Amino acid sequence: MEKYGQYRDKGSGIAPFFPIAPPPTTSLLLPWHLFLAFIRIPILTFAWLVWLCAIRFLPAGSLLRKANQWCLLGIPGVWWIDLQVDNVRRGSLSQTPRGRLPYPGTIIASSYTSPLDVLYLAAIFDPIFTQSYRNSRLVRPITQETALANCFSITNPLELVGAGSATSAAGQKTLPLAGLVRQNPSRIIVLFPESTTSNGRGILKLSPSLLSAAQDTRVFPVSLRYTPADVVTPIPGWLEALRFIWRLNSGQTHCIRVRIGKATTMMRGPQSASSSSTITDSSSPASMSPSTQTRSSRATADRASAGRGSFESNFFDTLQASPAQKVAGGSGGDESDDEAGGGAVSEAERKVLDAVAEDLARLGRVKRVNLGVEEKARFVEAWRKGGKKGKK
Repeated sequence: MEKYGQYRDKGSGIAPFFPIAPPPTTSLLLPWHLFLAFIRIPILTFAWLVWLCAIRFLPAGSLLRKANQWCLLGIPGVWWIDLQVDNVRRGSLSQTPRGRLPYPGTIIASSYTSPLDVLYLAAIFDPIFTQSYRNSRLVRPITQETALANCFSITNPLELVGAGSATSAAGQKTLPLAGLVRQNPSRIIVLFPESTTSNGRGILKLSPSLLSAAQDTRVFPVSLRYTPADVVTPIPGWLEALRFIWRLNSGQTHCIRVRIGKATTMMRGPQSASSSSTITDSSSPASMSPSTQTRSSRATADRASAGRGSFESNFFDTLQASPAQKVAGGSGGDESDDEAGGGAVSEAERKVLDAVAEDLARLGRVKRVNLGVEEKARFVEAWRKGGKKGKK
């Protein structure tokens, strides 16, 4: 793996693009794994065909839609879900106020590691999925099938055969998040700000698409992690899709660890020395009224320390960015990319993205890495060349 050392984060040494090996097992259990896959895959295929042929055309939020999604999760053994909400005591989730969980008209900024992310969010919230781009503040609304295909960076087969022409035509349009929320006030919007999948060991650089949300729109950071962790899909391609199906259906059980952070809103003011773009707690009264730079910075500092001492706080919260990360973050190498996406990201807006990334890292108990879509593209190319050389 040393030849892929350049694709590790220089500050932490984390490699977010390497596939994760399955847990150690014995050859004596191979017949059991074959039996599970032999039983589950046909049933899972039938449930997916039911979705494609009938269920997906039902109104959003209907009972049959969610029941079908839960079948797609339960058949391969995703039975255990550990759900916790930021600042909500364990065991009192049923008494959680409405504003602590995503609801129609809000945005979910989710981690991005596996197709199970899409299935779980669809089963719970039945949202509108979007695709983010590295250089753009605009997003593209997509179907659930396309969201699953994007986990492997492949084209949705339904779009190739024209079966999804009614939805794919509308899905080709890009628009800001504020416009999408305004067009769909009764739906939750799901955003994957990392723009590409990782192995879950770090949070990649975020797309500026999150900045296109309206000032008063609540954004919920959501972290999803899996045990065993081999169901993540950092490597794209059809072959990896088949491997994912095998690992998902041959394992006995899978557990999802879900953490929902406190909602935040984005407050933008004139780009001047005394007024800048900040991210504040949506439950704070200051987030609903104009404030000076001093009050905004104080609110940001309070928000950053709000999670300390709670279940999400961890050792990495106390670490500062390494010199290598500071140099990489301040080199200005991404400014040309930001300009291509509809305007450069200002220093204040960069702090907004950093705050969301820190929330995702805190909830997932991982660190942020100074790697993104470009680095993954180069890694995948090197990975495939290495595989071809190995075969020779």
